[in-house]
Amino acid sequence: MSPLLLTLLALFCHALAISPIHTKGSKLFTSDGAQFFVKGIAYQLIEDDPLVDNVQCQLDAALMKTLGANSIRVYHVDPTADHDGCMSTFADAGIYTWIDLDTFNSYILWNGNPPQWNQTMYEAYQKVMDTFQKYDNVAGFFVGNEMLTIGSDSVAAPFVKAAARDMKAYRDQKGYRKIPVGYSAADIAALRPNLQNYLACGSNSSEALDFYSLNAYEWCGEASYEVSGYNMLQQNATSYNIPIFFSETGCNTPAPRTFDDQAAILGDEMADTWSGAIIYEWIQEANSYGLISYGAPLDPTATAANAVGGFVRAGTPLPISPDFENLSNHWATLSPTGVSENAYQATEIPPPCPTFTSGLWEVNGNVPLPTIGAKAATYTSALTSATPEAGTGTAAGTGTGTAAASAAASTTASSAAVSRRGAPLGKYPDDRITPYLKGLFPSLKRWIKDHRETWFYIRGLLIPIVLAAIVL
Repeated sequence: MSPLLLTLLALFCHALAISPIHTKGSKLFTSDGAQFFVKGIAYQLIEDDPLVDNVQCQLDAALMKTLGANSIRVYHVDPTADHDGCMSTFADAGIYTWIDLDTFNSYILWNGNPPQWNQTMYEAYQKVMDTFQKYDNVAGFFVGNEMLTIGSDSVAAPFVKAAARDMKAYRDQKGYRKIPVGYSAADIAALRPNLQNYLACGSNSSEALDFYSLNAYEWCGEASYEVSGYNMLQQNATSYNIPIFFSETGCNTPAPRTFDDQAAILGDEMADTWSGAIIYEWIQEANSYGLISYGAPLDPTATAANAVGGFVRAGTPLPISPDFENLSNHWATLSPTGVSENAYQATEIPPPCPTFTSGLWEVNGNVPLPTIGAKAATYTSALTSATPEAGTGTAAGTGTGTAAASAAASTTASSAAVSRRGAPLGKYPDDRITPYLKGLFPSLKRWIKDHRETWFYIRGLLIPIVLAAIVL
């Protein structure tokens, strides 16, 4: 082949290649300078790695493209597997991947145990980053998903921040592309906006997250921007100095799902601040959040091929109507252009680090982060007595008062409790009690996940009794 043809072929392939994503200030940008807005889908067909079966990836990617998706989020991957086929398939469809670095045995905070960030976890996270950093359509890495669900869990926040610090340092030391590293938070009123501000605060950018994301299920049915509490989320994010987006959203009660929140997230109310949303989830399961199915539900004990828990997990994806069409119609009309990278001046500055508030935020300012392998008991005992480094910047938005004030302001919104995989436990819009029970009784979490309908029945009986007892 002549040198001219080789050159033309190289230019053609470059033109077809997906443009890598990076951060600048509070925005996401592609390498060609266009601002990027996430239109994503949570994609975890089974608990194992879904990015190893390219035949399935091809079937799913084709339908996702017609939906208008440009991203998927994957919660669990196997760093030893071959992902070339699936990653290429999604790249060809213009779809980016957001990859969780942790997995079932490497959570920073889990099941009532003290927070941890140790060498074994660090090396496990490294393996995932080593495997996926070569793909241009990796948009970002999560160091954790919903580790903190009640105020007292805030002692784990420095461990989350330490994990991000160390993975960013590892990325840079290896000479990898500066793939953004962030965290996916549960939308818990008691922690809002302290956690959001803490993970971005401080004068040392190497210790702050590259992005922050939120799993929120507040906009249900015919809610509005105000009734859903999205106005408070926007208020708390105004002037935030790093990109922020929804890493899970899509309330499913009442059915059908309308996805009307997309018009706010990708429209005039929020697009100047938020960088889009990931919808939970692709596959239909018992929790009824799926956009597609691979066939009719089966008996939960069925042993059919590709069936787990009564649902087929592979095959030709079949849109669930009208949910699939409702989302597709929204995304087809919502294409914010944002600002070009050349025209954008990053003037946002870090928010102040929140100070100690007993039971709500138990970290006193910008305390030194734990080192790898630090003992939680020793480290956390110093969180309230340490002299914190002065916070920098001004509050992110006008809704950055105490956590108690933030919680009171959001009483019209719902705070959905969610599992570590991302499956919402609180699928009803008034679910505010589950996160607290999870914290008080860690063993209850698994039972709730496996018996959702029974839990909501019991909870419906308990709430009036508790309220009557308080009144009396």
